[in-house]
Amino acid sequence: MSKYILKRTLYALLTLWALATITFFIMRLLPGDPFIGDKALTATAKAAMNAKYGLDKPVGVQYLIFMGNLLKGDMGLSTHYNRPVNTIIAQAFPYSFDLGIRALVFAVIGGIFAGSLAALYRGTWVDTTTMIISIVGVSIPSFIMGALMQYFIALKLGAAVTGTAFAFLKLPVIGFTTGKHKILPAIALGFGSLATLARLTRTSMLDVLSQDYIKTAKAKGLSSAAITWRHALRNALLQVVTVLGPIAAAVLTGAFVVENIFNIPGMGKFFVQSVGVRDYSMIAGTTVFYGAFLVVANLLVDIAYGVIDPRIRLSASAKG
Repeated sequence: MSKYILKRTLYALLTLWALATITFFIMRLLPGDPFIGDKALTATAKAAMNAKYGLDKPVGVQYLIFMGNLLKGDMGLSTHYNRPVNTIIAQAFPYSFDLGIRALVFAVIGGIFAGSLAALYRGTWVDTTTMIISIVGVSIPSFIMGALMQYFIALKLGAAVTGTAFAFLKLPVIGFTTGKHKILPAIALGFGSLATLARLTRTSMLDVLSQDYIKTAKAKGLSSAAITWRHALRNALLQVVTVLGPIAAAVLTGAFVVENIFNIPGMGKFFVQSVGVRDYSMIAGTTVFYGAFLVVANLLVDIAYGVIDPRIRLSASAKG
């Protein structure tokens, strides 16, 4: 098991190095520079700013400095905000993480429950309804879902229940301060992932329920609940575990747009603005930070999958 974990960790580190390197050089290929839009800067002032941020050095030297600082955990100084990128991330990431975790929990619990229910009631209205909702979920992007929820749930439904006994159903349109503010953004961000997990869980459950050992369990007189929770769902979740990494990636990266729609002070605002103003340090810092976060998430999923199914780590060891 230790060899399997070490191998996966090395792959994760190589992935992070490749991500940081590709991000650094792609930024340099973008037209313009961080100060091209500032008409007030004279040539002398611009040269001074380039020297301050190290942009006057050859690209190769800039890369070595960038990687050296990165190894020390220093993301650099933002040219647009004139603040350390580490400070900006420390202030903004808690909002993004809060939203992402809520969306991920909603997607995982809702997707597994809906998919299991659809499999157990295959061919009924429950199955049909679940699959229709799943198709809608995977077809509509999170930012469109967010806008629809703002209009139909926050505005229309909110206006309808105002002054009635159902006024508690009224949800804010924007913001991220109270529990009510966090409901619509989390649903909008996690709905697509919920739909994907529901379809995957349904397919996996149907496959498991057709296996011989399930028929044997039924012949032994085990209750439907015992068969479902102890045997069918546990084995069906092996398929689900493999996609949790990509699902987490989709939820967290999709938060950029959703944060802007709901005016959430997370990392999405800083990332979107930094691209427009060619803030190299901010772009690289947020990209590498999220990349590291997602690579670690995938690494944990790989390790968890190896624990759940020993054949995975044995296969990896056999290949050397």
